[in-house]
Amino acid sequence: MALLHSLRRSLRLDPSTLEARVAADDDRPAKQLLPTGPQVEIAASDPLLAYLQSSPGPVDLTSLELDSPAVRDLREAGVALVVPLISQGELIGTLNLGPRLSEQEYSTDDRRLLASLATQAAPAVRVAELVLERAGEIQARERLEQEMRVATLIQQQFLPHELPKLPDWQVAAYYGPARAVGGDFYDFIELPDGRIGIVVGDVTDKGVPAALIMARTQSVLRGEAPRFLSPGEVLRRANEILLPEMPARMFVTCLYLVLEPATGRVVYANAGHLPPYVRTADGVIELRATGMPLGLLPGMAYEEKEAVIDPRQSVLLYSDGVVEAHGPAGDMFGFPRLRALMAQERPGTELLNHLLEELHEFVGRGWDQEDDITLVALQRTGGGEHVLLGAGAEPVSAEAAERRVLLTLSLPGEPGNERIAMSQVAATVAPLDLPTARLERLKTAVSEAAMNAIEYGSQNDPAIPVEIEVWVTEDDLFVSVADRGLSGPIPDAEQPDLEAKLAGEQKPRGWGLFLIKHMVDAMEVVTDGAAQKVILTLHLRGVDDAGQPV
Repeated sequence: MALLHSLRRSLRLDPSTLEARVAADDDRPAKQLLPTGPQVEIAASDPLLAYLQSSPGPVDLTSLELDSPAVRDLREAGVALVVPLISQGELIGTLNLGPRLSEQEYSTDDRRLLASLATQAAPAVRVAELVLERAGEIQARERLEQEMRVATLIQQQFLPHELPKLPDWQVAAYYGPARAVGGDFYDFIELPDGRIGIVVGDVTDKGVPAALIMARTQSVLRGEAPRFLSPGEVLRRANEILLPEMPARMFVTCLYLVLEPATGRVVYANAGHLPPYVRTADGVIELRATGMPLGLLPGMAYEEKEAVIDPRQSVLLYSDGVVEAHGPAGDMFGFPRLRALMAQERPGTELLNHLLEELHEFVGRGWDQEDDITLVALQRTGGGEHVLLGAGAEPVSAEAAERRVLLTLSLPGEPGNERIAMSQVAATVAPLDLPTARLERLKTAVSEAAMNAIEYGSQNDPAIPVEIEVWVTEDDLFVSVADRGLSGPIPDAEQPDLEAKLAGEQKPRGWGLFLIKHMVDAMEVVTDGAAQKVILTLHLRGVDDAGQPV
């Protein structure tokens, strides 16, 4: 039997369904009594296709008068009788039989039996074909999902794991890809004499191709920035390196700014990116400089300018995913709205959180994010307060100066991202050399807490992020999982009682919190009405929650 697929339809002599002719030579090896005939191709225009489609039963090729190349090929292959397999009115295959060993004609009973067999075999063949197709689709989808998970993890490794420690400055950053991976990026590059390079870029595409170009661009900038303190020269060099590698119809917009934290002086160049906003006492201004995007044209020069950020002034670097986000009515968030929000005096983290809240309110629930969103905010405090902020994080007070932040991470609130949270936290704490058992317990707790935050706090909405922060003190490791609290306050962890839950006497939620609580040394739930956090603690010194040395 052979399956027929659209225009390419194959018919084979099947040794399990045909009677082979016995040659006159009785010494012929027995295995040749069941020959496997050559594959026969039937063209889409061959009249045999239509004939088999409309045939009520087996077709005798020996007496069939049809001008068909396929009929001639089948006869040459030794096929005498063809039984069509019809499923839901479609020809899906054939049973091909050679002449009977007795050299008698196929009888009416033979034909009736074959027709009955074909009626039963056709649905089975169809199901088998669909099962194989479905299995192939599932395998391909699983392979793609695995590749996307790997690409996501790779991209996360390219984004900064911690924000720079700048005395007298507040720094905050947010990254939200439109898909699992994206083309936006930001970076902080340490330079000589205490200066720091700040990069925000946008690849003109989304998904894996954009992520690959993003990674390459970031690598080039990291390599060139320490060699040339001039931002214009760094962008010029990056353009020449990326140009021969850039795929067709792709390029990178990029803003590169060099900051002297002690003086507030910034020198910057722009490769076709949106100009940063600076909030001053007299209003919001733009830091403008001209230059073509990277990877577009050879021999480009990039204008270089400088400015001074005074105490209490703020800088916002951003990508177009913010201003080009559309509301339910089709209108865009727009530059005027962003500029007005920037005019409000807010510290870095408060500014980003406020911008995101306004954006989410503008686009509404169920927003299908169209483009990646990147935000980097800096505020010069001038008061000597040391802060280290990420999107959604809290300021580090002078009293908590011993706290060292290892990771700030913002993830879209969609199912599956708990695996990214778990992997990123595990990679971040790897240098602490936690015992394997304690590390696995921490990973389980982080995954469960992130899953709860996504399902309940974000209600599986990718536009509502879940914030992860990891920090250490001399004695303890902390992991904070924060969400917007859309489902209301987090309930207290209960001792699970299956019968009580089935009887409705115990809330349906709470087992996840019970699991989390028993995976770490301490768990605290903090809420302020706008957001809520689950803070996990793992002791690095002393004893764990079971009284065992750590």
